[in-house]
Amino acid sequence: MQTCRNVTVYGNRRDFLRHTAVGFGWLALTALHADWSRGESGPRSPLAPRPPHHPARAKRAIFLFMSGGPSHLDTFDWKPALAKAGGRLLPPQFAFKPAGQSGLMIAEVFPHLARHADKLCLLHGMTTNNPGHQQAVVALHTGSETFVRPSMGAWIVYGLGTLAEDLPGFVTIDPISDLGGAQNYGSAFLPATFQGTRLSSGGRGVPNIAARHLSAADQRRQIDFIQRANRRLLASDPGHSELEGLIESYELASKMQTSIPQTLDLSQEPKRIRDLYGLDDSRTQQFGTQCLMARRLAEKGVRFIQLTSTGWDHHNQIRRALADRAAAIDRPIAGLLTDLQERGLLDETLVIWGGEFGRGAYEDNPGGRGHANKGFTMWLAGGGVRGGFRYGATDEWGIHAVEGRMSIADLHATILYLLGLDHRRLTFRFAGRDFRLTDTSGQVATAILA
Repeated sequence: MQTCRNVTVYGNRRDFLRHTAVGFGWLALTALHADWSRGESGPRSPLAPRPPHHPARAKRAIFLFMSGGPSHLDTFDWKPALAKAGGRLLPPQFAFKPAGQSGLMIAEVFPHLARHADKLCLLHGMTTNNPGHQQAVVALHTGSETFVRPSMGAWIVYGLGTLAEDLPGFVTIDPISDLGGAQNYGSAFLPATFQGTRLSSGGRGVPNIAARHLSAADQRRQIDFIQRANRRLLASDPGHSELEGLIESYELASKMQTSIPQTLDLSQEPKRIRDLYGLDDSRTQQFGTQCLMARRLAEKGVRFIQLTSTGWDHHNQIRRALADRAAAIDRPIAGLLTDLQERGLLDETLVIWGGEFGRGAYEDNPGGRGHANKGFTMWLAGGGVRGGFRYGATDEWGIHAVEGRMSIADLHATILYLLGLDHRRLTFRFAGRDFRLTDTSGQVATAILA
């Protein structure tokens, strides 16, 4: 395998790509081959919408990733016995109250989100194999804690394409740079056109999106010149999937120079929407901006959108630290759910919330909790799941999942199912065998389906 200017090429027969994928900086990011393993024939965009395996309950997904491992015991998994246990056990740090008609118990640090309790499907039986951040984060994103594998978003766009004609199929906003870094939104051995496009919520959007040395008209002429050369080469080798993908990627990149700035321009949003997401409050501005960007990208047809909130690794003084983190995301997430519902998008959008694991019942450092991978909580909303519903349970102290256990492979299988994909059929042949996101395991949690 060789790498040249953000373009990954495989083997000698693809070396010609290196001579056409130069001079465009970020434009080359999606200039890659378009191999397929599901039997379609004839030239087509690698990002064109593709039929699902079965009727889909959701058209798109928004993944709200809480990096560091939020404490289930202080957010969504109410454990009254823990409050009475004493000893080295750290009691819940916040009061829990029943919310909505469903009466889901939600910690007081989420007053805005509690109003959406009847939309939430709490997954209390989550488990992951490794209590280390690096391994657990990579496993959550790619399904493997030990090998470089395509990310969940890449698999989804590979399977379904995208509904957006002038935007990437997979966007990640403010992703973490450590704990796997680009691997968490990469495509590994899948065609790299399916990897996530990194965006910033800090006003930069896509770095280097504007040509530095050419006018728009001159750049268009330059792209047209390269595309004519590429099409002549394609005419001499019809059906060359790598070159077809390269041609398509340049056209998408050119469109993105207009579509990205327009889509990410939040200045025209009315005050009601700004207030809904908390854009003018310093505590909620950053994550509120991410959430509003996600809604705009979802409206445009982007298939998989990931947002990241950092700072959830609370080994000490969790009461203060978690209250701060919750305040930063509570209003923005509630605003996103409200906005999606008002626009008729929530029923067809799967919203996923959670971190790589939870926190332990025993006190770690003063007032803190250690890592807990044998039982923790994530939640889903919209997209065909049962709202106001608790699935699974941990023991009385919240240490082990004892009912409705869900591994990461089970979670991935369920997400794919809701999007219309059979995790056993979504495969890609590499190194002599078929690979899939769930590897050799994974069960769909049918009990949570609406």
